[in-house]
Order: sequence, then C-alpha cells, then structure tokens
Amino acid sequence: MVNTFLDYFLTFFHSAMVLFVLFGWTPKSTRKAHLIVIALILISWLGIGVYKGVIGYCPLTDWHWDIKYELGERNIPSSFTEYMLEKITGVDLDRKLVDIGTAIGLILSVLCAGYVNLRSRFVKRASKPTHKLR
Repeated sequence: MVNTFLDYFLTFFHSAMVLFVLFGWTPKSTRKAHLIVIALILISWLGIGVYKGVIGYCPLTDWHWDIKYELGERNIPSSFTEYMLEKITGVDLDRKLVDIGTAIGLILSVLCAGYVNLRSRFVKRASKPTHKLR
C-alpha cells in the first residue's frame, strides 16, 4: 500500500517538476527556485550521469522505477518523459526521439531562464538613476 501511494505521489510530483522545469522561468516569483532546480538537474544529468554511465540520469526516476518494479511493473522505459507520453498517447514512441525532445526542452528552458533573468537585471540597472539628486 505504501508503494502504491509512493507510485502515485512520484508520478504527480515528477510531472509537476517537468512542467516547472519547462515553464517555471515565466513567473517572476519562481525564477530563483527555477534556477536552483535547473542547476540540480544539470548536475544530475551531466555530473552524476557521467559517473553512472547514463547522460540524463535522474535519481527521482531511478527511485520511482524501483517502486514500480516492486509493484510488479516491467518493461518500463528508462525515461520518465517517454513513460508518461506513452501512457497518455498509447503509442510506443522512439526512445531517441523522446530523449532529444527532452534535452531540447531543458535547453530551451535554460535559455529562456537566462534571458529573463539577465533582462530583469539590466532593466533594474537602467532604471536606477546614475547620479544623486540634490
């Protein structure tokens, strides 16, 4: 029963995290948290991933798949994104295509986050007076 709860919780949490990674840069109030999450993902994907031998390694997926295995689910794709897209569409998707799409989504999110954060810093500086009024 605990594993069933964890499975549902992790599906919800992981899905929310994916949406936050893709769109968390848009509201000004979540930009700092978004940058932290992006940094953690890049550390996981590129740092831990290289160590584990899997670029794009996600500890959340790893843990979730362990729970699914204990619940008896087999033939699970290595990617959470692929798993969810296949569950939603009912179509067996090409793993490489999904991995490329996932990477492109992350890269676009990083670029958008960088742009809005840098733009807001320059706008703040430009709006400050350069001299004191007497």
